[in-house]
Amino acid sequence: MASLPAIALTTAGLVGGFATARSTKNRPLGGAVLAAAGAGAFTVWKKDSGLPAAIGLTVLYLGAFGGSHLLAKKIGAWPAVWTVTGATAIASLLTPKKKS
Repeated sequence: MASLPAIALTTAGLVGGFATARSTKNRPLGGAVLAAAGAGAFTVWKKDSGLPAAIGLTVLYLGAFGGSHLLAKKIGAWPAVWTVTGATAIASLLTPKKKS
C-alpha cells in the first residue's frame, strides 16, 4: 500500500491544479501545480513501491489529468476532477509496497 503523502500530493496536483487554473485564469500556473505535485508523488511512489510502480502511477496520474478533460464534457468539470482524483488515489492505495 502506498503512503498517504502520495495520495495527498496527487489530490493537491489534480484538484489544486484545476482550482488554480480556474481561479487565476492561468492554465500554465495550474499546470505548474500539477507538475510539482506529480514530481513529489513520483518521489514517494519510487521510495515506497519502486521505480516501475512509480512510472506506472505517474502515467496514470497524467492520464487522469488528460481524461478529466474528456470526462468533463459528459459530467462537468468538478465532477470529472473528483472522479479522476479518486481513481488515482485508489490506484495508489492498491499499489504494493516494495519489500524491505
